[in-house]
Amino acid sequence: MAVTSKELATDALRQMWQIRLFEEAVEDLYGRGMMHGTMHLSIGEEAVPVGALRHFREGDALTSTHRGHGHCIAGGADLGRMMAELLAKDNGYCRGRGGSMHIADVATGNLGANGIVGGGVPIAAGAALSQKMRGTDNVTICFHGDGSVGEGAWHEALTLASMWDLPVVFLCENNQYGMSMPASKAFKVEHISEKATAYGIPGETVDGNDLEAVAEVVGRAVERARRGEGPTLVEALTYRWRGHSKSDKNLYRTKAEIAEWRDRDPIARYAHDLLEDEVLTQEELDAIQAAARQDIRDAVVFGTKGAEPTVEEMLAGVYAPTPEEVQA
Repeated sequence: MAVTSKELATDALRQMWQIRLFEEAVEDLYGRGMMHGTMHLSIGEEAVPVGALRHFREGDALTSTHRGHGHCIAGGADLGRMMAELLAKDNGYCRGRGGSMHIADVATGNLGANGIVGGGVPIAAGAALSQKMRGTDNVTICFHGDGSVGEGAWHEALTLASMWDLPVVFLCENNQYGMSMPASKAFKVEHISEKATAYGIPGETVDGNDLEAVAEVVGRAVERARRGEGPTLVEALTYRWRGHSKSDKNLYRTKAEIAEWRDRDPIARYAHDLLEDEVLTQEELDAIQAAARQDIRDAVVFGTKGAEPTVEEMLAGVYAPTPEEVQA
């Protein structure tokens, strides 16, 4: 395992713990009736966003999915404002109107999660087109699931991106299931990355539970895009430990399968490698986990103390203000 520095490894491990503990916290809050609607957890997939967004820099953009807490956190979002958003508080990122499936943080380049399967893919192509037309070397990282690959919007976006050599990395988080449909039954190819051939762009599959491997593969794709050489399709093989959403009873997969993937826990794996390679000590590993746990405690406190949206302000952002309101 090649780690650039102890500081980089510490940050990566803390972010993965933040994602895991954040989602465990919201799962608990949802179970206690403090959150409403639905949510989609990415527990077990933490290495993908943290590894991929190691190469994220100011001016870059990302598009997310309905399973996007990890993307938001790895992209640099404030944990407190995220928690406030999920708790429908006025000090949340979208003033409590977006919730889990529509959270966004434009200031850090996160153009938003999306409740439509594959909905973020054409948005990513548009963002990359904007970056290219403005003459920047910025890139867009487009997170999407294996289920998105069956959507027409996915094919349209890859067609345009390849035709115009847009600076976008299409990152497919293949967590093995599109809702309850196994990816192995949905596609006639061994790896989704093979589909890149049809668009004349590179495709590569990587172990999505290996943070450093993800960072390396996505890093090559990002640098290619920055050089103006166009898009890449990266498939990260991973697994969601929880069901598709909170209403999923997991009737389509076995306990043995889930247990097998839990044994490949990306956080435990990364911590083990860092310890074995003498990058961090056990005491330092414990301290990182403890610090992340405190981060989430603070976020929960911040979120629960947020103000409730008022009835008078509920339509703010829906309608443009009248000239009289602007003058006032």
